Amino acid sequence: MNLNIKISVLFAAIAAMLIALLMVISLFAFRSFSIASSSEHIRTAAEIVRVHLTESMINGVIDKRESFLKRLMEVQGLASARVVRSPAVVKQFGSGLHEEAPSDDLENQVLREGKAVYDIIETENDTLIRGTIPFIATNRGEPNCLQCHDVQEGMVLGAVTMKVSIGNLKTQAMLTVAALISIVALFMGIAFVLIRRMINPVSATAIDVENAVQRALRGDFKAKVDQITKDEIGQIATDMNRLLAFLDQGLTRIGANVARLTSRTPSPDENQLSATIDMVEGLTRAAHFKQAIEEDETKAEIHTRLVRALEGEFGIREFSIYEMQANKNHMTPLYVDGQPQASCRWCDPQILVRSEGCRARRTGHLVDGVLNPGICYSFMPPEEAMDRKHICLPIIQSGAVGNVLQLVVKPDEEAAMQEQLPYVSVYLREAAPVLETKKLMETLRESALRDPMTGLNNRRFLEEYVDTLVANVQRRQSQVGIMMLDLDFFKMVNDTYGHDAGDAVIKAMAKVLRQAVRASDMVIRYGGEEFLIVLLDASPEQADQIAEKIRSTVEALDIQAGTTVLRKTISIGVADFPSDSDTFWQAVKFADVALYQAKDTGRNKVVRFNTDMWKDKSY
Repeated sequence: MNLNIKISVLFAAIAAMLIALLMVISLFAFRSFSIASSSEHIRTAAEIVRVHLTESMINGVIDKRESFLKRLMEVQGLASARVVRSPAVVKQFGSGLHEEAPSDDLENQVLREGKAVYDIIETENDTLIRGTIPFIATNRGEPNCLQCHDVQEGMVLGAVTMKVSIGNLKTQAMLTVAALISIVALFMGIAFVLIRRMINPVSATAIDVENAVQRALRGDFKAKVDQITKDEIGQIATDMNRLLAFLDQGLTRIGANVARLTSRTPSPDENQLSATIDMVEGLTRAAHFKQAIEEDETKAEIHTRLVRALEGEFGIREFSIYEMQANKNHMTPLYVDGQPQASCRWCDPQILVRSEGCRARRTGHLVDGVLNPGICYSFMPPEEAMDRKHICLPIIQSGAVGNVLQLVVKPDEEAAMQEQLPYVSVYLREAAPVLETKKLMETLRESALRDPMTGLNNRRFLEEYVDTLVANVQRRQSQVGIMMLDLDFFKMVNDTYGHDAGDAVIKAMAKVLRQAVRASDMVIRYGGEEFLIVLLDASPEQADQIAEKIRSTVEALDIQAGTTVLRKTISIGVADFPSDSDTFWQAVKFADVALYQAKDTGRNKVVRFNTDMWKDKSY
């Protein structure tokens, strides 16, 4: 129900109640007036009758009273008049005329109590007011009652009963009330028309505003409110139109800017307001995500946080995250379906060793297998999930693909994934520079901990890693073999053949050492031509065997240095941790002491540390 109808109904209800109230009050007032007027009329007539009867008795013409009462009926409105005697008068003067005998209970009551009684009598043709007025004995005036009656003052001598018609008054009252109500109804009608003319602009403007607000809630801010008047209501319409235009322009600009940030294409029939709110909220969450990963320490932590965002923010459960290996044509799976993995589930395993097989890795562009099924031949879901499709998004770092996110989509999730894809891209875009920074930092740290010529870890790496190494040894109660190695007469190579030849010898030695030990063992260029090898979980016998193998391999190795072929030997000192020492660095020192023992006793040999060597102060 609109405002116009509400006000009309309210006004009609108020008018009806006012007219009804006016009618009730008027009728009640006229009724009260009629009763009061008729009662007063009866009292006046009764007083006249009393005075006439008193004078008639004094003058001795009391027997003529019946004709007086009949003439009294000629008074307009007086329907009947009758006099009755009290028992005291009947005792003194007899019962009197037949009409004067008590005939009903009201007259007996008045004779008994001495109080006037009034009653309304409704007949078929008229409405009468009956009044029974007592005659009270009094000695006031001349003549008076006590001059003839043998009674005490204040006694009831009789009563006169009169009936007065109020039919004419009632008719006049009804006509008056009808005229009054007609006038009031006319006034109400005029007022109603005027109010409707005043309310119509308000109602029309309110309806337009309501429609505009409803359209705005649906994202449509192009509605207009008609300006009907030039007063405050018209100003409201004008201001509403300005507000709608401002919101439409503002949201259009915001939506366009946010759409550019998210690479999202707005739908023509979507709710502009809701879509803008969703996009802004998505960008806000992405900003919080970026703030969080900027404070992470490593790439692994960023990858973990990205996995949590995919699962928590987007509800994605089937996906893979790959990382490109530096200077290699390899891809490594980091996470598959939210869990750390080292193998494919949704792809051809060949891309792990030949990353060019990954279309997203090769092109650096988004690969949408939902819109273009079969676009990538490397997507190979397992047999139990052959209905899946995929979307691969490259994460660009330093102008190249650093990671690839592969989203796996069920048939009933394709539409939802297309809607989420722009926001997932924002997360990846925010993560890309942070991952690139972490990668550069790790590269710088790696270069600081690695010898650039041989690719071996350097002494600084050992200093940073030693606490972890010792903690692992103590926890597992294992044994570590430590070898110090030094090329024999290396200075002669530099002096005779130059530093290029020396570098070739160092590189050849590094290659031999790496090949002689396991991948879990550490080969460190300790300084110049000196190397350190840490053999994890190696017994003294195993350490001696490996050391001898290295010595013999180096002795038999031909090293090509330009046009010259060189052969070198190596001296090796061996110690164990924690068998030889409770501290790792002390064990390194013991291995170095054994190395010097090998140098001093002829070179090209392996010497194991013993406590007698440490007693020699020359070490």
